[in-house]
Amino acid sequence: MELPRLGTRKLYYLLKECFEKEDIKIGRDALFQYLKREDLLIYPKKKYTKTTFSKHWLRKHPNLLKDIKAQRPEQVFVSDITYLKTRRLVCYLSLVTDAYSRKIMGFSVSENMNSENVAKALKMALKNIITHNFLIHHSDRGLQYCSGYYQKILNQHQIQPSMTDGHDCYQNALAERINGILKQEFLFNKAKNKEDLNQLVKESIYLYNNKRPHLSLKMQTPEQVHKKSEEKYSSGFN
Repeated sequence: MELPRLGTRKLYYLLKECFEKEDIKIGRDALFQYLKREDLLIYPKKKYTKTTFSKHWLRKHPNLLKDIKAQRPEQVFVSDITYLKTRRLVCYLSLVTDAYSRKIMGFSVSENMNSENVAKALKMALKNIITHNFLIHHSDRGLQYCSGYYQKILNQHQIQPSMTDGHDCYQNALAERINGILKQEFLFNKAKNKEDLNQLVKESIYLYNNKRPHLSLKMQTPEQVHKKSEEKYSSGFN
């Protein structure tokens, strides 16, 4: 009920102990076959709405992630914007995610994509950090991220900006992936209005951070990985 569109491999991981307890002999492949036979497999929805305008005169920063891979929490934040439709209007969801733990650190739901609204997600993320080590902020070359308002916040907190090269979305693949997970597994029903959508996003991010296992995290949740790592790396180093 909490994760209605969870993938089969993750579902099997969560149910495996229950299967064994009830003496139900079923493997992962058999579960795939059962769900397919019962028409219960989840298929991704492929829709695209452009949220990035990069043909502007503002300064674009070089891609620092070409040679860097996150080795600890709060070393690299990745940011992106996606659209969400309510029954009455289109809203925009801005996310800031920790690249190491995959934990969503900040979010903002707004009716437009101006810099102030997008920066609300960054401000929330900054309130949630605990290590205060050297931090890189990676995004696409969107007007919002290049704006003086957004860059001023990064500069005030001594955060190094990093951006994709040109229009290659794969250079911000993690942020794109998080967008997809939220929209396909949690935010698939239209909310009535912005207020309801904001509450739905808040609840979905909690479930994503605390309940949903990740294959890339060895079936741990983002919150588990973040908490385990924060004690180890909270001593403060550059």
